[in-house]
Amino acid sequence: RTKDQQIRAFEVELANCFPNVNRDGDRANEVAYLRIRDLLNRLDEETYWARKVTDVRNWLDFAADERRKSDDSQQERYEGASGKSGGQKAKLAYTIMASAIAYQYGIFEHNRKDSKTFRFVVVDEVFSKSDESNSRFAMDLFRELGLQVLVVTPSDKIHIVEPYIGICHWVKNNDEGNNSRVMDITIEQLREQRAQIGAAD
Repeated sequence: RTKDQQIRAFEVELANCFPNVNRDGDRANEVAYLRIRDLLNRLDEETYWARKVTDVRNWLDFAADERRKSDDSQQERYEGASGKSGGQKAKLAYTIMASAIAYQYGIFEHNRKDSKTFRFVVVDEVFSKSDESNSRFAMDLFRELGLQVLVVTPSDKIHIVEPYIGICHWVKNNDEGNNSRVMDITIEQLREQRAQIGAAD
């Protein structure tokens, strides 16, 4: 539970809104009504406080440990990602996101990781502001968790995802921006074309 005193006090106020005959006797309903009225008035008047205390994400503090698989030793601890580099925050975000998706798909129930189930994820330009090592960490993680991934990325970042993909869908638009076309090409064909361009240069 969070240690934030405003949240803790709000939780107490919320609990006190329920009628309690043992505490308030015959006036329990009236007392509860007055407490609810006062709380609603405060929620109306103090908008910043209201946004903070009613956002249930603030009701818990979260922490994550990064551990080495070989000996379970702790490598890193994340608490709200404060004081971490952009790359460390990205790793934490990728791990939580991919793990949550894998959990939702039930991938690890009954060893379904390699089964022919639908577990599709679209990743849209997620690597545009991430360094290559963290981008590859994410792709390795998606593969390890058995997710089927469609990565939308500008062509200058394709080298990052190339080892992980089988087919490219090139989207090309005309100069006026009103006629886009999609061309499908296997990764082998892409490499062949790249080799031919390199030889011509």
